[in-house]
Amino acid sequence: MLYPKAVRVIPLPEYRLEIHFDNGECRLFDVKPYLHGEWFSQLLDVNVFNQVKIDGLSVSWPDGQDIAPDCLYVNASKVI
Repeated sequence: MLYPKAVRVIPLPEYRLEIHFDNGECRLFDVKPYLHGEWFSQLLDVNVFNQVKIDGLSVSWPDGQDIAPDCLYVNASKVI
């Protein structure tokens, strides 16, 4: 299944992301559950977390942390 492409990302307080997709949807993704692993723990530094960017179909951070496009879309809450 093809998922919509992330086209804009805005870092929010409490390790959340506001993500805009190419189908016009806006969704909120909570990154907190991912921060306990060693690879993502660098994102606990808010300055690093806020460096999130669009990378192809999904989002990523400067040191290579990323979230798979399907995970990003399916696990994000739709904003009404």
